[in-house]
Amino acid sequence: MKELKSLPKFETEKDEREFWESHDSSEYLDLSRAQRAIFPNLKPSTKTISLRLPEGLLDSIKIEANKRDIPYQSLIKAWLAKDVQESRR
Repeated sequence: MKELKSLPKFETEKDEREFWESHDSSEYLDLSRAQRAIFPNLKPSTKTISLRLPEGLLDSIKIEANKRDIPYQSLIKAWLAKDVQESRR
């Protein structure tokens, strides 16, 4: 195993960013000892999709969403998430 270099102390995030843009992290970090990081409080990233629905179905969804006082897209996401979760059991 090769000897790792010591990490410098950075005054600002900008300094650290500039450092990593010009240095190889393998000289400073032993990646064989890396562990998976879990960030449970991060908002999941979303992806926009196009979904064609019959107008009558969309109208019904909008009515249900209005009854619950939530945006219809949020209601669709909640229904989809619930259905997927139940089908994975």
